[in-house]
Amino acid sequence: MSVTIWHNPRCSKSRATLAILEDKGINFNVINYLETSPSAAEIDKVLASLNLEPRDLMRKGEGPYKENRLDNLDLSRNQLIEAMVKDPILIERPIVIKGEKAAIGRPPESVLEIL
Repeated sequence: MSVTIWHNPRCSKSRATLAILEDKGINFNVINYLETSPSAAEIDKVLASLNLEPRDLMRKGEGPYKENRLDNLDLSRNQLIEAMVKDPILIERPIVIKGEKAAIGRPPESVLEIL
C-alpha cells in the first residue's frame, strides 16, 4: 500500500517526519503541497481519515486565515475546504496518508500509528 506525505521542506516537523519515513525504509511519495495544492476531494478525504473538521486542519496563525476571515462561523465546510485549496499554506503539516488512514506529524512520531 502506498504512503504519501504532504510535505513542506521549510518546516522542521515536516522534515523530521520525512526522516522517520526514510529511517523506517518506507517507500513513499512526496507531495510538496504548497506547489501542488491538494484538490477539494483530496482534502475532504484526508479530513474524513483524520476524523476532523476543516478548521481543525487549518493553521489559524497564517495570514490568509485572518485576511479571509476564516474564523467566521457562517462559512460552510465546502467554503473552508476551498480556502485550503486556494491557499494551501493554511493546511496543517505534515500529513502522512496510507490507504484510508492519515496522520498529522505533530509530533513527527505520531505518523508511526498508521504505518
